Amino acid sequence: MNRSAEATSTRPGPYRRGVRFLRRRWPVVLRLALWSVLETGQTFLTGYALAHALDDGFLDGHEAVGLGWLGAAALGVLVAAYGTGQVYRAVADLVEPLRDSLVRQVVGRGLREADGGAVSRLTQQVEIARDTFAGLVMVSRSFVFTAVGALVGLFSLDPLLLLVVAPPLLAGIGLFVATLRPLARRQEEFLVADEELAGQLGVVAPGLRDVAAAGAEQDVAEDLDRGVATEYAAAGALARWGVLRTAALAIGGQLPLVLLLATGPWLLDNGVTPGALVGALAYVTQALLPALHNLVHGLGASGSRLAIVLRRLIRDAPEHPAPPEDEAPERRAPAPALRLSALTFAYGPHAEPVLKDLELTVARGEHLAVVGPSGIGKSTLAGIVAGLLEPDAGDVRVDGHAVRGPAAVGRRVLIPQEAYVFTGTLRDNLRYLREDPVPEPEMLAAADAVGLTPLVERLGGPDAELVPAELSAGERQLIALTRAYLSYAPLVILDEATCHLDPVAESRAERAFAARPGGTLVVIAHRISSARRADRVLVMDGTHALCGRHDELMERSPLYRDLNGAGDRGLHPPLSLRDPYGVDPVARPGLPGDRGHVVAHRSVGQMEAVGDLGDRRAPGGE
Repeated sequence: MNRSAEATSTRPGPYRRGVRFLRRRWPVVLRLALWSVLETGQTFLTGYALAHALDDGFLDGHEAVGLGWLGAAALGVLVAAYGTGQVYRAVADLVEPLRDSLVRQVVGRGLREADGGAVSRLTQQVEIARDTFAGLVMVSRSFVFTAVGALVGLFSLDPLLLLVVAPPLLAGIGLFVATLRPLARRQEEFLVADEELAGQLGVVAPGLRDVAAAGAEQDVAEDLDRGVATEYAAAGALARWGVLRTAALAIGGQLPLVLLLATGPWLLDNGVTPGALVGALAYVTQALLPALHNLVHGLGASGSRLAIVLRRLIRDAPEHPAPPEDEAPERRAPAPALRLSALTFAYGPHAEPVLKDLELTVARGEHLAVVGPSGIGKSTLAGIVAGLLEPDAGDVRVDGHAVRGPAAVGRRVLIPQEAYVFTGTLRDNLRYLREDPVPEPEMLAAADAVGLTPLVERLGGPDAELVPAELSAGERQLIALTRAYLSYAPLVILDEATCHLDPVAESRAERAFAARPGGTLVVIAHRISSARRADRVLVMDGTHALCGRHDELMERSPLYRDLNGAGDRGLHPPLSLRDPYGVDPVARPGLPGDRGHVVAHRSVGQMEAVGDLGDRRAPGGE
C-alpha cells in the first residue's frame, strides 16, 4: 500500500470527527442540555397535569383543581418557550464554529490544489452542512429530552404504563439506529451511480453520429446498460432500507398507542386510573410519536445527507486548521489552454521523428499560428492536439486534462482542410457539435461573424436542405467553421481550414475565432497573413522550433523571414534536402525557375505538371 492510500485508510471519517468536534466544545453542549431541561419539564406536564386534572379535579367534582392543573401545564409551555429561545442561541454557538472549520478546509484545499470545485463547496455544500447540522442538533436534542420527560411521566403515573409503552419504543429506536449507517452508504452509492451514468451519457450523447458511423452501437449500449443496472440496483437497495425506516416509526411510535388501547381494560382492572390512562395516551400522541417522527425523517434523511456532504468536504483535507495567511500556499494559476511537454512522434518505430522534444504552452485566449514547410509536422501536431494521434513520448494537456481523456473531449475542436458536411439541413450541420438546440438568433450571429451569411441567404435560411456535392470547397469550409464557432469547445484548431477561402474571407473567419469569448485559437497557417494576425507564431523547420511574436521571429528565424518574403502565395516551401547549392528537388508552383509549367491540381497539396510530363523532361526543358 502506498503512503497516500495508507493515509486515507487511517483518516477518521465524519462520525469520528463529529464526536471529536462535540468533545472539544463540551461547555456549549452542556449549556444546550441545561436549557433543554425546561422542555423536559413541559413534556412531563403534558400527561402528568392532564391525568391529575381528570382524577383529582373534573372526575372528582373539583373543577377548580382541574383548572389549576391545566393552568400549570399552560405555564410549563411558556417556560419551555423561553428555554427554546436560549436553545437556539446555544445551537448557533455550536454550529458556526463547524461552518468556520469547513470553510478553512475548503479554502485551504482550493489554494493547494487549484480545485475548480472549491467555489461550489464553499457557497453550497458548506451551507448545506451548516443548516443540516443545526437541524440535526435540534431534532436529536428534542427527541432525547422529550422521550426522557415522557418516560418519567409514565413512570410517575403508573409503572404499568411504562411497561406497555417502553418496549416497543426502544425496539423502534433500535431498528432505526441500526439502519442509519447502511442507509447513508446506500444513499451515497446511489448518488455515485447516478453521477457516473450522467457522465457516460455526457460523453456518448454528443457523439451519437460517430458511434453509428463506427458501428459501435452494441458496445456503447452495453456500457450504458451496465450503468443503468448499477443505478437501478442502488435505488432498489435504498428503497429497501427506506422500508425499514418506516417500520421503525410504526413499531416505536404507533404500536405503543395500539397497545395502550388494547390493554386499557386490563390496566384499569390493575389499578391504573382513567386519568393516568388518558395522560399516557397524551404522552404517546402529543410527545413521543411527533418526536420519533421528526427523528426518523430528520436524522434518517438529513443525517445521511450530512454524512455524504461532510465526507466529500473533508476528503483529502488535513485535520489541523488551515495555515495562517502568511503561511498559506500561493494560489496556482489556471491551467493553460494547451501544454506540450517533451513531445515526440514518429510514423513507425524506425522512422525519423516528425516531432522531437517539442515544448509549447498556449495561454487561454491566445491566438497561435503554426508555420513551416510541407511535411514538417504541422498537421501531425494538430492531430496530436485533437487526440487523433498518440505521441511516442511526452505529455499533452488540454485545459489541464490528458489530451486523450474524456475530460478533454469537449474542450477542443479540430477543423481539418477537407471540411465535413453531411446531407441534411443547414441547421443540422451547424448544430452538430451542440447537445442543446441552438437558438436561431445565435446561429445567425455566428454565421455573420464567420462570413457564412451570404450562403445562408442564397440557400433560403437555416432549414434549407444541403447536398454536399453541390457546394464548393470554400462553402463547405465556411459551414464547418461556423459549426466550430457554435460549439462550446474553448480550444479551436484550424488545420488549413481556410485554404479554399480568399484572403479577405480567411481574415474575417480567423478574426472571428480570435475574438470568440473565452476561446483559444491555434491556426495551421496557409498564408503568411495568418501568422501576422496571431499573438504568437510557432515556426517549425525540422530541427528545432521557435515560438515568438512576429517582430521577434523576423529577427531570429531565417526561415520565417523567407516565408514573409514569399507573400501570400501559400506557406508551402519544400523541405530542404540540405543541397548546398539550394536547388529544390520537388517541382511546385512558385519555386525559383518555375515558368508556369507546374499548376495546382485537385485538392490542395496534390500537384502535377502540364501534360503529366509525358515527355519525361524537366519542366521548361530545364
